[in-house]
Amino acid sequence: MEHRIARKLACIERSATMALADRARSLKESGRKVINLAGGDPHFATPGHVVDAARGALDEGFTHYTSSRGLPDLRAAVADRLRCRSDVTRDPEHEIVITPSAKHAVFVSLMAVLDPGDEVLIPTPSWVSYGQMVRLAGAKPVSVPLCADDGFVLSRELLEARLTRKTKAIVLNSPTNPTGRVLRAPELRDVAEFSADHDLVVISDEIYEDIVFDGNRHHSPSEYPECTERTLTVSGFSKSYAMTGWRLGYVSGPQKLMQAVLKVQEHSVGEAGSFIQRGGVAALTGDQSPVLHMVEQYHHHREWAHTALRQVPGIECALPEGTFYIFPDISRLGFSDSYACAQWLIEEAGVVVTPGSAFGPGGEGHIRLSLAASTATVEAGVSQLSDVLSALD
Repeated sequence: MEHRIARKLACIERSATMALADRARSLKESGRKVINLAGGDPHFATPGHVVDAARGALDEGFTHYTSSRGLPDLRAAVADRLRCRSDVTRDPEHEIVITPSAKHAVFVSLMAVLDPGDEVLIPTPSWVSYGQMVRLAGAKPVSVPLCADDGFVLSRELLEARLTRKTKAIVLNSPTNPTGRVLRAPELRDVAEFSADHDLVVISDEIYEDIVFDGNRHHSPSEYPECTERTLTVSGFSKSYAMTGWRLGYVSGPQKLMQAVLKVQEHSVGEAGSFIQRGGVAALTGDQSPVLHMVEQYHHHREWAHTALRQVPGIECALPEGTFYIFPDISRLGFSDSYACAQWLIEEAGVVVTPGSAFGPGGEGHIRLSLAASTATVEAGVSQLSDVLSALD
């Protein structure tokens, strides 16, 4: 039956983060004690008022199809959020589509703008699924490797070096998974001017927009006049509201691009779940104190983990500016590569982490630790990892 499998899937890899999550579950089911610091699933419960809204929708029988664009009141809430956060005005009737997850929002955005043979610039290290989604759309991902030595700074010079006549789009993520960086104004200005000069679409994944520290502030490329009419902005509810299992996100952008996004949505998943969208309305319009509490906890986790990891001989570790990840450099510890280090840590420390190589060029020599677990889990996992690494000769 091999000849019946689509040839394009030959170059598609499994999601490294999902594969590691499966590995952690398998080890636990076999009786092995492991601590999973590989996943990006907040340990917090979804806020009660969000659950209540979805439960109320179920109780009233609100379980049928909605518009493929999403519930009008949820689109209006998203428009309010965009206006308040980024001073960007999007028409909720025509310029916002609610999706089943931010991940799907990225996918429909890429499908809407890419043709076979197009190229997409992706600053790396970057989330594991961007490149694979580009390939599924029949296009070619082109990595723009960033350097740990200068803090993974993005510049126009780096983008120009990878530009070809086939370049169609740029995928951005800030705050950034896996490095924890928040893009600065000069970097976003470079992106805005570069994309305008070369008539490129910008797909901006802003799923971690609420999780920033130390006075850093998230900015969207859509805030820049050169980018407003060429940016598709993606975000969602999983990280800020601990709604990973709900699968709810959205994409916004100029009407012409959003018409194409809507076509992909209509002919794939159709729409996000009706009662789930009611929960999304409650999340955006209700009490925001649970979000602040989660961010405060993540701040504590990154401070504690950063201090502990920097005490390990040979490890270099930047303090994350956002997200709930930390990305230590383990290249001086003697492992052949980051995958070998990750495998060794499972066996020797009982800790599951993600190898930096999973995030593309620029990621090798690092491992990613997720700090989204409970405080007890984060401290136990980082302590066990630090102990075994400190014992290396």
